[in-house]
Amino acid sequence: MIFCDTSTAAKLYVLEPESAAVRPLLEFEDQVCLSDLARTEMLAVFHRRLSEGTWQREEFQTAMRQFATDDMHGFWTWLPLDRSITEDAARVFTVLLETMFLRPGDCLHLVTAIRHDFVEVHTHDRHQTMGARTLGLRPISVGP
Repeated sequence: MIFCDTSTAAKLYVLEPESAAVRPLLEFEDQVCLSDLARTEMLAVFHRRLSEGTWQREEFQTAMRQFATDDMHGFWTWLPLDRSITEDAARVFTVLLETMFLRPGDCLHLVTAIRHDFVEVHTHDRHQTMGARTLGLRPISVGP
């Protein structure tokens, strides 16, 4: 069982340099856990590729269908983004060093992982990586 953020999960659908290494990791893991936040972020990743012209409408729809199919078949284990997690994430910002930059979404992912007793988070995002270390999680990034 692993926890990953959107930057890692998206590599199952979006061809990026790390995709070849991430795909087997995700496909052969018995349980891949994500924050509920990742559902919206994943669709935003797909839409961004469409709006920037990286993808045509057909590629966008193919990714959307595959993601929906994977979700329907239970490929992803969704961890709820409840009030206690949002409150804990808000508290993080009250004690965070002024030199540390942490985006709200990254904080929500990390607090979700902590709340569900994960000690590692699979991420390919540099801000998330720094935030994970700051909150006592071990960031893991596979690929080149």
